[in-house]
Amino acid sequence: MSEILKTEAVVLSKLNYGDTSLIISLFTKELGRISAILKGARSPKSKIGMKVDPLNYIEVVFYIKGTRDLQIISSADLIEHYSGIKEDLEKLKYAHSVIELVKNLTPEHEQNIRLFNGVVRILSLLESSSELPNLTFARFFLFFLHEIGYEVQLEKCVSCGRTDLEGMQLSYNFNSGLLCEQCRAEYLESFVINLELFSCLKGLKTNKKPIENANSQVIDRAIIFMEKYMMYHLSDFKGIQSLKLFK
Repeated sequence: MSEILKTEAVVLSKLNYGDTSLIISLFTKELGRISAILKGARSPKSKIGMKVDPLNYIEVVFYIKGTRDLQIISSADLIEHYSGIKEDLEKLKYAHSVIELVKNLTPEHEQNIRLFNGVVRILSLLESSSELPNLTFARFFLFFLHEIGYEVQLEKCVSCGRTDLEGMQLSYNFNSGLLCEQCRAEYLESFVINLELFSCLKGLKTNKKPIENANSQVIDRAIIFMEKYMMYHLSDFKGIQSLKLFK
């Protein structure tokens, strides 16, 4: 027997199905990431099809049945469609990167209200903030890594335990962790963390205001570092495709 559930959701993707229906991937507040079908959404008479465009923040009503792979959407109401993002190619690139990470790296049917609220907040910031879009995304990326259990350790040298790392030329071994100036030579493969990049990463992690003055190229380097970090730990992850598609 089906249960009726109303919840907030961010649309991750949609796919044509049959003659008039859509299959929707959603990140919901109550159920985590789920797949659902919206019957008749592509019919000329349908008023709901445009409400489930990717990136839209909606309130949706489901007929939920645990034995079904695809839940049935009964209705959807638009909360926010982020027109400012959709009219700006740079913002759109990073917004799609947000939902790509959620779609590809979060488990199905696992509630994470903190992550859900983080996704809604980052889309709102991309919509309205004057902050560099890559900086806004980099903040989210580091937060996302923490939420899915792959937090980046930046507090001490993993080899000697040294914590006074400011002003050093560091490196990061993806298998072991952060390495100080003296210990980095002991590891053959590592990602170079220069002074600017370390300051940027620390600022992103602690959310300190000085990070807002970071050079855009350094922020891009921080995003590349986080991509490579994830590629090392998750063999199926091949990087964020949206960052390449929107170049």
